[in-house]
Amino acid sequence: MTTATWFLLLGALLLLVGFTASYIKNGPATSAIVYLLVGFIVGPMGFGLFHFNPLEESALLELLTEIAVLISLYCAGVKMPAPVTFRRWRNPLRLAVVSMSLTVGIVALFGYFWLALPLGAAVLLGAVVAPTDPVLATEVQVRHADDPDRLRFALTSEAGMNDGSAFPFVMLGLGLLGLHDLGDAGWRWFAVDVVWASGAGIIIGIVAGCLVGWLVQKLRSTFTQSEFLESFLGLGLIAFAYGVSLLVNAWGFLAVFSAAVALRHTELKLAGLKQSYSDTTSGETYPGEAPKAIAHVHQSSLIFNEHLERLAEIVL
Repeated sequence: MTTATWFLLLGALLLLVGFTASYIKNGPATSAIVYLLVGFIVGPMGFGLFHFNPLEESALLELLTEIAVLISLYCAGVKMPAPVTFRRWRNPLRLAVVSMSLTVGIVALFGYFWLALPLGAAVLLGAVVAPTDPVLATEVQVRHADDPDRLRFALTSEAGMNDGSAFPFVMLGLGLLGLHDLGDAGWRWFAVDVVWASGAGIIIGIVAGCLVGWLVQKLRSTFTQSEFLESFLGLGLIAFAYGVSLLVNAWGFLAVFSAAVALRHTELKLAGLKQSYSDTTSGETYPGEAPKAIAHVHQSSLIFNEHLERLAEIVL
């Protein structure tokens, strides 16, 4: 497939989505189904206009999917209501930890006894299929931070956390296949892949998100004429939290989601705003009034990153 054909295909798809976005949104299927249908038609099972070997291009696919999921996790995190309380997050935690573990176990049993897979492969299969995809869950996510739908909130926050609870099972499956060191009786797996990687990912995300939120408010209050590219701040926070997590062998997806939640929480707290969707976007001043605290880094970057999320979904 030539470069020109790739551009024609992508351009036609972008135009199609641009003109029919409202119809797709109100339709019975998500936009991802439309993209899948287009891929089926132009791919080897349809007209055979192109063939993309996922094994040969696995490195590229891994990078693209990482970027797409990271952006999606950030978008989900900045829509989480603040403040964060255990009572509000109790059900999502149950879904992301207890339900996830049970699902992995059930799928692993099915793979081991019914599909006759090796135990490691069965556990790996469970870890792969158990988490919900935050990219494809966009249609059922909370619409904004004031969305009162508890089911949407539970699904959104669970989608942000379940990658962190799935990765330890991925490493367990690889260890049972002899591709990862589990340690004697699995002690290294539990200490490093479960406790350290999960805890460190959450801490890194919280520290990074709070630091960016505090720094923005500090600069705004000190230099009232200062302007920021909020979209770049959001992307920078994603890359920074993920990069630090990779350096210390922590779960980066969990770090990015935690960073987004912490950024929103910190901005609202420092700006003295209550939990209100309209408040987060307000920052207008009138003659004779003192400049108001503005808490909109998370909101401005959310709009930009949601567009990037849709673009990444189309490309993939």
